[in-house]
Amino acid sequence: MLAARRPIWRRVVITAVGVVCVLRVRRARDLPVAALPVLLGAHQLVEAAVWNAGGGCGPASTAWAVIALPVLPVWVAFGVLLAAAPGARRVLWGPAAAGLATAAVLAYCLATRPVYAEVRGHTIGYGVAVPYAPLVVAGYLFATLGALLLSGDRGLRLLGAVLAAGAAVCAALWRLEFASTWCAFAAASVLVLGWVRRGPGGPGRAGPGDHWFWPPRTNSR
Repeated sequence: MLAARRPIWRRVVITAVGVVCVLRVRRARDLPVAALPVLLGAHQLVEAAVWNAGGGCGPASTAWAVIALPVLPVWVAFGVLLAAAPGARRVLWGPAAAGLATAAVLAYCLATRPVYAEVRGHTIGYGVAVPYAPLVVAGYLFATLGALLLSGDRGLRLLGAVLAAGAAVCAALWRLEFASTWCAFAAASVLVLGWVRRGPGGPGRAGPGDHWFWPPRTNSR
């Protein structure tokens, strides 16, 4: 895994976008997806501590890996499952199951093996020994990108497509030893914000009792 160095203010912006997303949520079941930029922003703030420590096997490196590896696939898969329309949920149990299985393997690896962060110019590479790595990566991608692409929601499918393209670009830049995941994180945050503002599936899809902060307006005479 490779992560790029970026100014602290950009990390704060990602978190701030996440707070806006959460405040704009209208249905309680949309909250995990809306809070995704908060999670990513916290992840980037942890990475700032990794930079300050010069990499190594410290607590910041472990915290970074905990969010990136076992937490994210479960968060995304089940967040999309909750936010999806009832008709789309059956197919989303596959990514959810993959997320749980992948997270279990990764959590075991983090609990029994050290995480090492190495500063490489303007990037940090993270390493942890994971058995059957190609299979674990496939499960990870299915739980995250697969859930978004199978969600049945146009905004979430767009988010999945952007993140898939970003993953491909970051992999190419990793081989060139200069990378910036900032664009992918920022694009994800902005797209999630737009998804929350318009509401999944368009207006009028929320059911009674589903609203989080703003209940639907009623006209009284």
